[in-house]
Amino acid sequence: MLATGTKDVLLVGLGAVGTIYAYILQRSKLARVTAVARSNYDIVNAKGIHIRSKKYDIHESWKPYRLVSSVAEAADRPYSYVVLTTKAIPEVIKTSRILEPLLSSPYSEKYPQPTYVLLQNGLGVERDLYHSVKALDQGEPKIISSVLWITTNLVKKNVVDHGDFDRVTIGMYRHGDHLTTTNSPEEAAILTDFGTMLETGGSEVLIATEIQRKKFHKTFWNVAFSSFSTLTGCSPTAMFRPPPKEGQSYSPYVAPQTAPDIIPVLCAIVQEMLTLGRALGYPDNEDGLPSSLVDATVLRTVELHKDPAHTTLPSMLLDAQNGLPIEVEVILGEVVRMAKETGVDIPRIETLYALLAIIQNQTLGGFRQPKL
Repeated sequence: MLATGTKDVLLVGLGAVGTIYAYILQRSKLARVTAVARSNYDIVNAKGIHIRSKKYDIHESWKPYRLVSSVAEAADRPYSYVVLTTKAIPEVIKTSRILEPLLSSPYSEKYPQPTYVLLQNGLGVERDLYHSVKALDQGEPKIISSVLWITTNLVKKNVVDHGDFDRVTIGMYRHGDHLTTTNSPEEAAILTDFGTMLETGGSEVLIATEIQRKKFHKTFWNVAFSSFSTLTGCSPTAMFRPPPKEGQSYSPYVAPQTAPDIIPVLCAIVQEMLTLGRALGYPDNEDGLPSSLVDATVLRTVELHKDPAHTTLPSMLLDAQNGLPIEVEVILGEVVRMAKETGVDIPRIETLYALLAIIQNQTLGGFRQPKL
């Protein structure tokens, strides 16, 4: 990959993922990062962020090139890229509302629209932003969508733990088209430019010719494992890790009194996702959704979470424990709606969606208290 010059990049959302990718972008020396810290602005502005990373080392009181408290405050210059790392929870706030200062006058009349980069879980997260940018009549919106694999948690408002791994797959969003599998020269240039920033900063980067099938595949994991963890209040380690041997000490693990065999249930859930993928037109090959993904998704997770050193929790579980809204609509809700549109029966996923929707309802109603 090859990128030239230093570009202004706006990153919105300085949580765990946002912090690590702000650091990666700034580390590349190819980006001047303006970061919007919303709920944690005061403490980050005063003390910086303490990054504890097995990959990037320890960085005390780290700050981006520029720190602001709102998108409105950041809307004073043009940006090559605007990176959104907030959770996609449209029933609480839509992306177009978060980015409104960039999508309205005077900014939209004074500066060209940037390329937007969505580092977000879920399906259909690009749609609202696409329509908002399209309405500005400045040409076809340029939106990079992504699939992100990273082990990181925000343990305090200005303390981020990060493991030894981060990988992102990026691809251009094509509205209403998830079957074109070739990047145009313009698309390839945009992806190479942004991908080079991330790669130079230390992240592992893959460029996709069609991103939606990659996002759909990532949703396999979230639909099965994030749902199970959130509904049970248990991490995947509690489902798969054996009891400690003599000389070992860790928790949680599978208590020896019982041996719940949940793997067939998880495989059945993932199989529903695969069946839906076939109805959407994704082929049974490596460029689409190979049938081997069912066993691979489940068994890889089982092996990973048997490891005593694995401590990262699913973000949906953390949000539920902290009394925060969860990404139920863009993960499970969108899958259920796609299944209804294509006539695919997914009873297990519908059940998970209904149960998680109750948690979301009670959280938004203020009836669920954070776990102490």
